[in-house]
Amino acid sequence: MSFFADLHIHTKYSRATSPQMDVKSIAESAAKKGIKLMGTGDFTHPTYLKELAKTLEPAGSGIYKYADQSGTDTNFILSTEVNNIFEKFGKLRKVHIVILVPDFKDAENINGFLGRYGKLESDGRPTLSLDAEIMVKKIIEICPDAFIVPAHIWTPWFSLFGANFGFDKIEECFGDQTANIFALETGLSSDPPMNWRLSTLDRFALISNSDAHSPATIGREVNCFDCKLDYFEVINVIKNKDRNRFKFTVEFFPQEGKYHWDGHRKCGTRISPEEALAHNNLCPKCGKRITIGVMHRVIELSDREEGTIPENALPCKHLIPLREIIADVLSIGKDSKTVQVEYNKLIYHFGSEFGCLLDISFEDLEETTSRQIAQGITNVREEKVEVIPGYDGVYGEIKIFKEEEKEKKTEQIRLF
Repeated sequence: MSFFADLHIHTKYSRATSPQMDVKSIAESAAKKGIKLMGTGDFTHPTYLKELAKTLEPAGSGIYKYADQSGTDTNFILSTEVNNIFEKFGKLRKVHIVILVPDFKDAENINGFLGRYGKLESDGRPTLSLDAEIMVKKIIEICPDAFIVPAHIWTPWFSLFGANFGFDKIEECFGDQTANIFALETGLSSDPPMNWRLSTLDRFALISNSDAHSPATIGREVNCFDCKLDYFEVINVIKNKDRNRFKFTVEFFPQEGKYHWDGHRKCGTRISPEEALAHNNLCPKCGKRITIGVMHRVIELSDREEGTIPENALPCKHLIPLREIIADVLSIGKDSKTVQVEYNKLIYHFGSEFGCLLDISFEDLEETTSRQIAQGITNVREEKVEVIPGYDGVYGEIKIFKEEEKEKKTEQIRLF
């Protein structure tokens, strides 16, 4: 039986993260989304690791279960993300890396090593003065079953290929330890088709996770597996790019990511890579250097044309979170009470958010919600949307209906 997995999130122990991101809220949100397996996030934080040990029950094979009195049943893998800052080849590097391990003893031993290079208690995503290559080698020595994934590999500021502090080749970052890297996380501002333009990435599985900082953003990107709920089997499926058991990833429309295009937020400048190059990567309004976005960087490093599909590529689907669809249709904020009421109604009727977004027919949706919302969900499912690209930390804008379509669809939502 297939299931969804979101393996990279953060908790209330990380900076700029909702105080609601505790185990209980994470489990409840995952259940609403239809996600069976979650990364715990932040196991490097000593206080949170103790909390996890008290809250989670071993379910065998590197999986931990959270079950509360309301019946929410969510499984977890121990996960964390670290921020490696180091010098290599004469340049300062800043790379975020996700680490997964099968048990608490492994997490404790890894924390003992990482604690020499940064204050783990200061942030759920600790900053480490540690070369990524050295870190990978030592972690594999401590825990041969650890799984290490470069996070959101294209974002400008903290990533493997980031325009500001990244590398041009994965081997430059990890050296001899590249052999211990089997997967790369695409991040919100890129998707698999963008990564397929680099032949050097063909051997790596491209995985997608939410990097959530609040319960509502859990599951905005996920992986769909068809295997046992078992740490070692999930890791094996990813390592082998097993197309029979790694069914697909669910992606943001990458244009919606906040670093997809180039730009300068202070001036409100949003420009394509081609325009940026024409202006020598300077803001056409103020003349200062712009933030080089993900699409620009992909084009810069690619050796294939757009539209290339490698032979062993894993499938992907693009979706927009259900709250955002409802909010767009109603032209109100996604955190409004009206949106929340309609969202909960759909979850109650159909069981989960991913069920609504992927499986429920238009006719069945229309029986429960307004025709306009049912059409909005269908448009997203069929990828019939327009997106104004994000830039320099500003998320892109989604248009599920063209303005003239939206004006015609005046049917009022049925709330009950």
